[in-house]
Amino acid sequence: MISLSLVLTLLVSLLVFALFELEHESMFPFYLPWDDSTPSSTNISTWIDKPAGKYGYVYVGPDGHLYVGNKRIRFLGVNLCFGACFPRKEDSEKIAARMAKFGINIVRFHHMDHNRFPNGILARNYKDTRHLDPEALDRLDYFVAKLKENGIYVDLNLLVSRRFTSADGLPKEIDQMDWKDQHVLGYFYEPVRELQKEYARQLLLHKNPYTGMTYAEDPAVAFVEIINEHGLIHSWLGGVIDKLPNIFKEELKRKWNEYLKEKYGTSENLLKVWGTGYIGDELITNGDFRRGLTGWSTEVHGDAKAYYEIVEGSNDTKVLKVRVTRKGSEGWYVQFNYPNINVVARKNYILKFMARANKNVKITILLQQAHDPWGVLSNTVEVELTTEWKSYEVILYAHTGDSNARLSITGLGAYEATYEFTKFSLREFEGFSLLEDENLENLSIRLFTRDEYLRRSCVAKRDWMEYLWKLEEDYYLEMCNYLKNELGVKALIIGTIVGCGTPNILAKLDVIDTHAYWHHPVFPGRPWDPENWYVVNEPMVNHMDEGTIPHLALKRVYGKPHTVSEYNHPMPNMYDAEAFIELAAYAALQDWDGIFAFAYSHRTDDWDTKGVRGYFDIDQHPIKMATLIIAHAIFVRGDIEPARKLVVAELRPEDELYILISGKAHAWRLPDGSYVGIPPKAALIHRTAIVVGNTTVPKEALKPSDLYFKETNIYSSDNGQVIWDISIPSKGILLINSSRTVAVVGFGGGRTFNFGSVTIKPEKTGLNGWCVVALTTMDGKNFQKTKRILIIAGGRTMNTDMRLRQMDNKLTCGRDWGKAPSLVEGISAMIKLKVRGSVEVWALDNTGSRAEKVPVKIENGHAVFKIDPRWKTIWYEVVIKGD
Repeated sequence: MISLSLVLTLLVSLLVFALFELEHESMFPFYLPWDDSTPSSTNISTWIDKPAGKYGYVYVGPDGHLYVGNKRIRFLGVNLCFGACFPRKEDSEKIAARMAKFGINIVRFHHMDHNRFPNGILARNYKDTRHLDPEALDRLDYFVAKLKENGIYVDLNLLVSRRFTSADGLPKEIDQMDWKDQHVLGYFYEPVRELQKEYARQLLLHKNPYTGMTYAEDPAVAFVEIINEHGLIHSWLGGVIDKLPNIFKEELKRKWNEYLKEKYGTSENLLKVWGTGYIGDELITNGDFRRGLTGWSTEVHGDAKAYYEIVEGSNDTKVLKVRVTRKGSEGWYVQFNYPNINVVARKNYILKFMARANKNVKITILLQQAHDPWGVLSNTVEVELTTEWKSYEVILYAHTGDSNARLSITGLGAYEATYEFTKFSLREFEGFSLLEDENLENLSIRLFTRDEYLRRSCVAKRDWMEYLWKLEEDYYLEMCNYLKNELGVKALIIGTIVGCGTPNILAKLDVIDTHAYWHHPVFPGRPWDPENWYVVNEPMVNHMDEGTIPHLALKRVYGKPHTVSEYNHPMPNMYDAEAFIELAAYAALQDWDGIFAFAYSHRTDDWDTKGVRGYFDIDQHPIKMATLIIAHAIFVRGDIEPARKLVVAELRPEDELYILISGKAHAWRLPDGSYVGIPPKAALIHRTAIVVGNTTVPKEALKPSDLYFKETNIYSSDNGQVIWDISIPSKGILLINSSRTVAVVGFGGGRTFNFGSVTIKPEKTGLNGWCVVALTTMDGKNFQKTKRILIIAGGRTMNTDMRLRQMDNKLTCGRDWGKAPSLVEGISAMIKLKVRGSVEVWALDNTGSRAEKVPVKIENGHAVFKIDPRWKTIWYEVVIKGD
């Protein structure tokens, strides 16, 4: 008898076979040597000024962009993580030269502080984390010197993944905390902040014997980042503050009371502002169901099946019983609500009810419009029901008002279960001010956990959020002052990324930074479980508004340099070749200042793998590395011009506070342009930015209200150089059309793309026509005058014997990453060039050197040739001779 698990395994295997064995003859071994810096057709190291820092320090010009000397600089970078930050000396110069070959001009040193050498910078033979390893420093010094020689700048991260311990002189409770949670302590707990300063002093004042400079004074150090992906408000919204050990909570509480004491002086003064806890009239007239379902509305949608009935409860009560006999593919498919409520903006509402279920379940409660478009008006609260009758109290804060709103009890369709409800009550609620045991005189006002916060008055909420905001601001300003004025750091200072920190705080430092991933790996069970994970296997080119570009663009701050220091479409997504061309195109269009691939490598002294290792590393991913050359041409060389028009919206400090108080923002998505009206699709057409602080709105800028978008699935940038077309369902295409670079990214198979001097006609591929084909001139001239063109063409990438498994659109390989060498998909495409003179086309080997000639025909003043998997390469050189 065949088991169910075996059947499922066979089905999954068939899916894998169908997806990854199709046209297997187009796949062939191809890897890029880890130590190759051959001066071949693909080497663009001459495009980089050497050494890094030759023109002086990187600085912010009056236009808010990065400069060295008297000229603008843009950065195309990579990340190195853990032990990869400390290569052996004999490897360092090879790695640096190879990076330069691909146009990399900055390296971000990340996760150095997590491990002891050789996997990190922390010293061996110490229990604490307060000593740096001499050999790690020596390797780092030599590597930085070699990067500098090759024109590659440095971005040093100070606090990324360090695990503080009691051996560092901290309370023993620190040892029980996750390292990510530990990092919030520096925002308010001085001993941890002092340890951060100590690490910065040891690293940045250390003199590199190979450059003769400290990292604080070396002009090759472009940026210093204070903390990675963190923030105090971010941590509070994410529940980190709630679970801190009491010794640290007490310190935050002490400062909270001191803040209120300074602001109000006495409890009497505070009560005048915080309010009296007023509760309004009842808004639900049939909360006990004595009149059946009068006033209530019940809903069942989609594939769910559910039944509603009023039954007798205990003590002469009536109960609404909901029986879900078939759960829905969406939890909201079963819900009930109470409409015709007048909800007032910026008011609290207190909901009380009793409920139970026949098993432990979770339901969702919110206020929303009772009409199209059914917009959410309040925070969303998840409530867990048990098998016992319990009384529940939920506080809903209405960030938006509506005269025809409803109370929604939803999410019932997520389970096959029986629910029972009674005694609903909904009232406007001013919120508590001081509780009986609280007063300012003895500094006893409670710390606002997330639950406590919801119970408080709107003014109390504002004070709490303002308190966190100011603590966070003080942290960054103090750390920045310490770095610049006490350590003498000449590099530009970055706080953290927008999304974990707010724009108005982070704009007080030098550079605005952001991160994004298209379909980051998901771990359904244990975080970073190497067995149980998946990526969603779909191309971003099919997802215009939901992609990474608007997410990043709506975080840009007007007048400040903008960088993306982490970016990737992680393996084994089969469409990952699109990543860096798409990012570079819109980074150039948006006129940003730096983009970084995450990551070059995480490995310690293990460079010659000849195959992809892990979700993020690109150093042995042939297509991702090759497309860096195109990204450099598009972004650093500036082949795509900035969009002509700028769209801005104001996001002042008071706006940030309102958004935070409203409950609209959450951890990882703190206020940005999406909260103040900039539509995501605007970032595909124009430059976008938010105006913060006291900055004046530029006169020439458009406001969101000035925009008008036709109903279309084709978005062309206002300079005509970038076109995103999803007019054919599930067949998205991104076109780049500049005078020096053209590209087709997406489902181009079977279609012809005429760029004027260049025509590209891709053919069938193993991914339903999906591919990347890009041409760029190598001499900096336009296609009419160039003598050398580089073609990059690719599709799927995987390793030999890689055991890919897919169910629906979820793709994984578990631990089965396969073996060397990596396999790439060759792309068939007809290329037509309008030229004068004779033309040679060369298929290039894995160093970019000429291998075989590709036949060329001259037809009516056009050179016509076909690239094809038979050449077993991802890149080609076109040489034009004569006039």
